[in-house]
Amino acid sequence: MGAATLNQHLEKHLRVSTFPLGIKSLKPGEPLPDKVKIPLKHLGVKVAICQAISIARRYGWTMAFSGEDLSCPIAKAAFGFEERNDYYTSGGLADGMYASCREAGAAFENALAKYDIGEYAHVVAGPLSRVNFVPDTVLVYGNSAQVLRLLNAVLYKRGGSLQSDFSGRGDCTDIVIKGKKTGEPQVILPCYGDRIFAMTGDDEMAFTFPFDRSEEVVEGLEKTHAGGVRYPIPIYLRFQADFPKSYQELEKIWQESKK
Repeated sequence: MGAATLNQHLEKHLRVSTFPLGIKSLKPGEPLPDKVKIPLKHLGVKVAICQAISIARRYGWTMAFSGEDLSCPIAKAAFGFEERNDYYTSGGLADGMYASCREAGAAFENALAKYDIGEYAHVVAGPLSRVNFVPDTVLVYGNSAQVLRLLNAVLYKRGGSLQSDFSGRGDCTDIVIKGKKTGEPQVILPCYGDRIFAMTGDDEMAFTFPFDRSEEVVEGLEKTHAGGVRYPIPIYLRFQADFPKSYQELEKIWQESKK
């Protein structure tokens, strides 16, 4: 299934307000796709990864970035664009902000999915409807009900539950790295930086799945839709409302007048 076809199915069943994205990590020497925008070159600024993703999903641009384009230290370290030195590994980034001490901070950094130093040179993210590359990962931002529909879809054949873990930090690593390494879908809780720098809303979550599982996801969306599990989720309206006493009095007068 092509990316554009997948996008049509996602938009039909989910009705998300921003573009579903395809994401690909490129090794050193791999060429960039045509018509990408590079933050430092084309926008004149360095960005956080969450910002580049937000630009792609809101503007519809295909963004490509390397370590030179990034302003976020935690992302540069986790994505292998800079060395993970003693200050980073000892928990200095989180100590006093997210963590009670350096040891707790180090546990936060250790929990993040990572690329090896120099393993990848660029990451590319663009709207599924027009990407000119084969993505590793599909990313969809939506509300909790839309994410629920994607969860329903990936579990349609296998049942059970989907395992995701959350640290509240570095959601770019969950989005790009974790799914690629595990080959499994991920529920993403946007981190603090995603909300500040990428302006992700409090009503938004995200979901990723491997692009090579697109047919399975589409089948799951279609079959669960046919089974009555749909978005927008229908609300139950087949009940008789209870009105204020003064309204009930008027109804009582009408009924008595008909006797």
